[in-house]
Amino acid sequence: MAKKKQIELTIEEKLQNALVPKEEQPYKIPNNWCWVRLESINKYKSETLNPKNAMEKMFELYSVPSFDNKYPEILIGKDIGSNKYIVKKNDILLCKINPRINRVWQVYQHTNFGQICSSEWIVIRNEILNKSFLRYYFTSEYFRNRLCENVSGVGGSLTRAKPKLVQLYEVPLSPINEQQRIVNIIESLFAKLDRAKELIENTLAQWEQNKMAILHKAFTGELTVKWRKENNIDLSSWENGILMDFCKINPKKINTKEFDDDMIVSFIPMPCVSDIWGKIVKKELRKLGEVKKGYTNFCEGDVLFAKITPCMENGKSAIVDKLENDIGFGSTEFYVLRCDENKLNNKYLHYFVRQKTFRDEAKGEMTGAVGQQRVPKTFLENYKMKVPTIEEQQEIVNILDNLLAKYNKIKNLEQQLEKIELLKKAILAKAFRGELGTNNPDEESAENLLKEILAEK
Repeated sequence: MAKKKQIELTIEEKLQNALVPKEEQPYKIPNNWCWVRLESINKYKSETLNPKNAMEKMFELYSVPSFDNKYPEILIGKDIGSNKYIVKKNDILLCKINPRINRVWQVYQHTNFGQICSSEWIVIRNEILNKSFLRYYFTSEYFRNRLCENVSGVGGSLTRAKPKLVQLYEVPLSPINEQQRIVNIIESLFAKLDRAKELIENTLAQWEQNKMAILHKAFTGELTVKWRKENNIDLSSWENGILMDFCKINPKKINTKEFDDDMIVSFIPMPCVSDIWGKIVKKELRKLGEVKKGYTNFCEGDVLFAKITPCMENGKSAIVDKLENDIGFGSTEFYVLRCDENKLNNKYLHYFVRQKTFRDEAKGEMTGAVGQQRVPKTFLENYKMKVPTIEEQQEIVNILDNLLAKYNKIKNLEQQLEKIELLKKAILAKAFRGELGTNNPDEESAENLLKEILAEK
């Protein structure tokens, strides 16, 4: 039986299908803007490349790692592998697969070679709209959250957004001239924020280098040369061993059978440990019965060391201070290091495990799936170290406390970096609500622009 001929919709009918009903519109926008479905402005028609048919041809390949490098890979067809989407200059790519699900990239033509991208991307193409306007919208917090709502799959790196659902998502469409004004404001403000960010990062990098040099001197005995001379001892007093010789790693949990399940105890989840300050910044209160099973137990004076990425690399570790009813529980992603008080000072140990060189070594030993990698317990247990006497450890701690105290104000700069990112989010939120002060209400409605797009063959 012959297929029925599809009835061509009028522009007005297409317009009604493209516009988002008022009850489904996410937030208020100016009257001469309109909310549209992404599919209505996306003119990309899937076209794939079979590498077997292009064995000797060169291509610019946009794989997800290309985003990090900020340039595509240049490959010959025979080296490409599986089928790829054919794209062209100014196409916008939305990553649909974890752990990079909300990355956005724009195709730039660096060579005369053909452009292709992996199937990890959703491709958006529109010749009429401002490409930077679209790209900035796709990086906005609203759209990123929207994209993450649609994730499904087995879990971990196998979860992904469904392109068919993404095509139904809402885009706030402004008049074409307003799009350029918005882009101009965003780029101007972002340039200033990026310059401030660069200055802060350079200052922090210099500080980190200085700190690494100080800690290296501390743990090789250079900081306490004078002290040893005054106390008539030398480096031969330092004891060789492995970490488990000096402390217990994940000691046995306390016996809670004698305690009432309603007793209030301290609870420390991972977010309550500051990677900036290396301190517990907040403690939660929980009933013992809620946490005594399935969580990590620790005592006052223990050192907590995050074992999971990226918390470990960021320096999430802390010394446990006063606990409610002297009992503490927390995230299972902490290792608990309990010092032998006759051999190891907990402050000395905390300085030791927070140093970047130690964390870099730990990172090199991580195991597990991408995004869920952890430092194995054996790395800590068998870590080789030379440990001074308890008295010299205390002297090293005193010196480090004094030397590093003046850098506390510098560490505040890391919080400024967070504020810069929040400012960028706020700018984008205002931009796509028409709140940057650039909109001209007398300009032709964006619905007319949408009609022009829908009329394209």
